Amino acid sequence: MIETEKTSKSPVHLGLILDGNRRWAKNNHLTTMEGHKAGYLNLKKIIKIAKKHNIQYISAFVFSNENWKRGNNEVKNLMKLFSWILKHEVKEISKEGIRLRVIGSKLRIGKALVKAIHDAEEVTKDNTKGTLLLCLDYGGQQEIVEATKRIVESGVSPKDITADLISQNLDMPGIPPLDLIIRTSGEHRLSNFMLWESAYSELFFVNKLWPDFSEANFESILKKYSKIKRNFGK
Repeated sequence: MIETEKTSKSPVHLGLILDGNRRWAKNNHLTTMEGHKAGYLNLKKIIKIAKKHNIQYISAFVFSNENWKRGNNEVKNLMKLFSWILKHEVKEISKEGIRLRVIGSKLRIGKALVKAIHDAEEVTKDNTKGTLLLCLDYGGQQEIVEATKRIVESGVSPKDITADLISQNLDMPGIPPLDLIIRTSGEHRLSNFMLWESAYSELFFVNKLWPDFSEANFESILKKYSKIKRNFGK
């Protein structure tokens, strides 16, 4: 049942649209990949701060299903970076007690990366101090399309299709809706990020590139969020 009113404290589920790595690299006379690496290091920092605030779920939009349109070298290097993170950083993530999950299509990312995802998820599967969802080759519209296909294939009658049923057939069923979404780089749109889960999210758009998004910026948003009186359709 949807709540009609809620006074916010810390969000349960935080969404991050990590925008601006490439522009940050260009502004600092660095390569594109150095920008993406700086973006990952900043994500690590923000995750630790979120944990202190008892934020239970973080969904980070790291590669959309539209990002395949980028240059071949950038895409290839990004896949290598994701693989390195999943293979070499997973122990640190697990030490923090965080469970790692990766959502999105796995059809184009290659067998080696699929295996790295599986292994990382296995290593962290019993952790209970928070969940990090990496949205990789992900699109919100496609997630809803795939959920619809599952429902149709299961033979459910149209009259029995409900919002709860669709939620149960999304990429990660059981994950609570997004309470707060932060997007950096000055853009004011969701760009196909978790469209179903963001129905009642509070949205904060920041005029900073993601690697420059600081602890102070994050703390300021959390403070503002804590004062919001959220109304759900009221």
